Amino acid sequence: MRKIFLAATAAAALLLGASAAQAQKYAVIDSEYILHKMPKYKQAQDQVDKLAAGYQKEVDDLYKKVDEMFRTFQAEKMLLTEEMRRRRETEIVDKEKEAKELQRTYFGPEGALFKKREELLKPVQDMLFNGVKDIATEGGYAVIFDAANNPSLIYINPRYDKSDDVLKRLGF
Repeated sequence: MRKIFLAATAAAALLLGASAAQAQKYAVIDSEYILHKMPKYKQAQDQVDKLAAGYQKEVDDLYKKVDEMFRTFQAEKMLLTEEMRRRRETEIVDKEKEAKELQRTYFGPEGALFKKREELLKPVQDMLFNGVKDIATEGGYAVIFDAANNPSLIYINPRYDKSDDVLKRLGF
């Protein structure tokens, strides 16, 4: 009798779970599409791109200087004393370390570009998130997938794409 009761309880739980799962609503957005429609995002991205280009030029110029120092050293190597050769080699190595450190300072995980990107883009991304959250709450959606960042979504019925609803919510 106890086994029958446990089996019946388990079956009821499975049926209730399955029907609850079917009742959940899902939607899809394309965050890339939304962000590219937002002028603040475009402005922030342009600023980040200009900053990155400036940083890259500075790093490239320093590496060119290292290359120039090395070529000059190679050309004059035979005319230098042992002590002068060691000093020049040390200068070249130091300049190369300086270039690598500058590159790390600008482009590393905690670098200036990362911090600036976060400073400029995070408010726009937060705005997007809040718009999606509002649409999810009002529409009763259990899950909203992002098609732009999910390569495993193979097909999306446009009927469930709420990207334009999010844009409308954000005033774009």
